[in-house]
Amino acid sequence: MKEFFIHLKKLDWALISSALFLAVIGLISIYSSSLSGSDFLNFKKQVIFLIIGLFLMLVFSFFNWRVFKDNPYLILFLYFLCFLALAGLFFFATEIRQVKSWYKFGPFVFDPKVFTMLVLIILLAKFFSTRHIEMYQIRHILLSGVYVFLPASLIFLQPDFGSFLIFVFLWTAILIISGIKLRHFLILVLAGLIFLIFSWSFLLKDYQKDRIISFVQPQADPQGMGWSQQQAKIAIGSGGIFGKGIGRGSQTQYGFLTVPQTDFIFSAIAEEMGFVGILVLLTIFSVLILRIFKIAMSAESNFPRLFAVGLAAILIPQVFINIGMNLGLLPIIGIPLPLVSYGGSGLVAIFMGLGILQSIRIKR
Repeated sequence: MKEFFIHLKKLDWALISSALFLAVIGLISIYSSSLSGSDFLNFKKQVIFLIIGLFLMLVFSFFNWRVFKDNPYLILFLYFLCFLALAGLFFFATEIRQVKSWYKFGPFVFDPKVFTMLVLIILLAKFFSTRHIEMYQIRHILLSGVYVFLPASLIFLQPDFGSFLIFVFLWTAILIISGIKLRHFLILVLAGLIFLIFSWSFLLKDYQKDRIISFVQPQADPQGMGWSQQQAKIAIGSGGIFGKGIGRGSQTQYGFLTVPQTDFIFSAIAEEMGFVGILVLLTIFSVLILRIFKIAMSAESNFPRLFAVGLAAILIPQVFINIGMNLGLLPIIGIPLPLVSYGGSGLVAIFMGLGILQSIRIKR
């Protein structure tokens, strides 16, 4: 018991508190948006997942992170397990909003993408930590790309272009930190641009193109695809400095703001908590990211450093893209606000990642 409390004292409580505060802000907003319909099922489920996430974070903090570094077969097993889970979505998943991304178990859904991201961070950290001296060899870059492309291609075909982009951001960030040559990086950027052009012509669904077109020309379809972003911006603007108060936001409570618990939870928070609430939210996100980078900088070897950078690389773009969607600066591509938006799988996966970070901090 004494060792247990000593372990608790060694935890990064600033990291834990920032993640917990973000989740609580999300819970408050989910509860508020549930008032109009008196349906609190999502709120209750999110509370359950938060408790599970905190428990798993504590459990993983006790594990020695070197278990992942020293067991490549374990990593590959987890990787192929995630790959099979993603492939199974095409056969067993329930289609929700034109996307097959979740397994449905009664009132609960399971999203394997977020756990695949976590496993991929571990795999890439292991891969590049043992090859950082050989990064000049293009074959290592291409092989790492294969590891990313296999699950990412299944996600792209669901279709879920937003999550696909997060996988690309993750790979790019770890490549940069690992020391990729500028020439190789520019070649990859050129290949990415060619892929985007090809995707627009042959791969993207019509509704995905409509989202992008409505972003560029919102006046072209103000009652259709452009409606969501217009209402999101109205909600943000109407919040003022201090907000309208919990349960009092007209856009949130009367259904003008679509999916206020997931994609547009930022707008719901801005309307009911105002600029002050958003400032608090962004400050806490900044603390969380800074604590992750502090652990990365204090790491004594490449694997923990790359893992920490990888975790930041899936959180930062999600925050920026989600806020950009709400402000009308980016097209709507279905990216949630991490730790804040409703979604049990994402919440649990992030807390598991934070638990591994705690292990890295304690067991150097």
